[in-house]
Amino acid sequence: MAPRVLRCVIDFFGYETTKSVVVKSWSVGIINRVIQLLIILYFICWVFLHEKAYQVRDSGIESAVMTKVKGLGSYPNRVMDVADYVAPPQGSSAFSIITKLVVTANQTQGRCPEIDDKFTCTTDDNCTTKSGLNFGNGIVTGTCLINNSSNINNTKGHCEIQGWCPAENDRVPVSVMEGVEDFTIFIKNSVRFPLFNVTRGNFPSSINETYIKNCRHDPIHHPFCPIFKLGDILKHINQYLSNIASEGGEIGIKIGWKCDFDYSVEMCNPQYTFSRLDAVFEKSNVSKGYNFRFAKYYQSPDGTEYRTLHKAYAIRFEIIVSGNAGKFSAVPFMINLVAAFTSVGLCQRGHVNYNSSKLLNLQATVFCDIILLNFLKGAEQYKAKKFEEVSGIETQSVHKRLYQRSHMSLKVTEKNSDDSGTFCIRHQE
Repeated sequence: MAPRVLRCVIDFFGYETTKSVVVKSWSVGIINRVIQLLIILYFICWVFLHEKAYQVRDSGIESAVMTKVKGLGSYPNRVMDVADYVAPPQGSSAFSIITKLVVTANQTQGRCPEIDDKFTCTTDDNCTTKSGLNFGNGIVTGTCLINNSSNINNTKGHCEIQGWCPAENDRVPVSVMEGVEDFTIFIKNSVRFPLFNVTRGNFPSSINETYIKNCRHDPIHHPFCPIFKLGDILKHINQYLSNIASEGGEIGIKIGWKCDFDYSVEMCNPQYTFSRLDAVFEKSNVSKGYNFRFAKYYQSPDGTEYRTLHKAYAIRFEIIVSGNAGKFSAVPFMINLVAAFTSVGLCQRGHVNYNSSKLLNLQATVFCDIILLNFLKGAEQYKAKKFEEVSGIETQSVHKRLYQRSHMSLKVTEKNSDDSGTFCIRHQE
């Protein structure tokens, strides 16, 4: 037990130092140089040219978005303007354009039969079991209302509710508002990169009012026009108005700022992309599309409160702004340059031997060592030269024993230099 503990203590206080072994092998040498070339190409093409690792980057942008919708829609017996079909009206980065309305007029507080088929009944007991349900239009009272006026033998009815009456019937056929594809959306976006103290807008201040009123955004002909036609947006995401307007949906307008401040700041301009955000639920049987409810309240002269309930099917727009800017900085440039040199061994504190071309003794040696230690003929002799344990004054004797052990299968050439730890091994291939 004591010798084992003593050996552990001696191993703990051991010291490892680098030993240079030059292997004269065409196959391993070619593999080594090919891997070196691949590493150099990776740093030049990907790290420096594509990723621009020599730059300091700022992705924590400060952004503000303002929107405005214009256009007139045609609905049965009425014309819809912006105040009728845009919600909320504040002009924020998230807004909805209503395309279809189910209107339940003149509702008052009272008691009335529930319309939904889930609340059909034949006795009061059927309604008592539904008292805790919360997907109806009111609170179930427990009474079954049966209307026998149309058929004397009719024994089916609907549960009575207490709430706003008459209850909403959202299954009635309703047409879609016309002219929606001609609506326009004006987007005003400003971003600031705090690291560089640079502020940019999505259209230049030189644009005049005449151009704004007549232009429509086009990525090729009018890339700086901030007005988007709704029909054009639907074409970009391969959607038909008839489908999305009937059930509703959610569309994302993404504004991406990818800027390189090594060039002129004026070249920092946004790129627009569009996507259907709720596409994953487009074919869902549980919940698809987008709709919401709102009410308009008024009071009669006798003090009775009325309301008109609207169930609105709408296209919801989400404007998503992202930004990433870069500029040359000496610190990341030097860090990545040193990393590149280290990867190919140029910055290793290697020992200079008679063959100076071996200065590229790189990290590719990890792969080459695997081949040398496991697959090539003479692997044991290579291990003997690469790994050597030296203990105090036994240095010379250990060196002689290892040399004699490997001399039978390898031609070993030792040359004197400033570094006595360099060995040259020549494989017989």
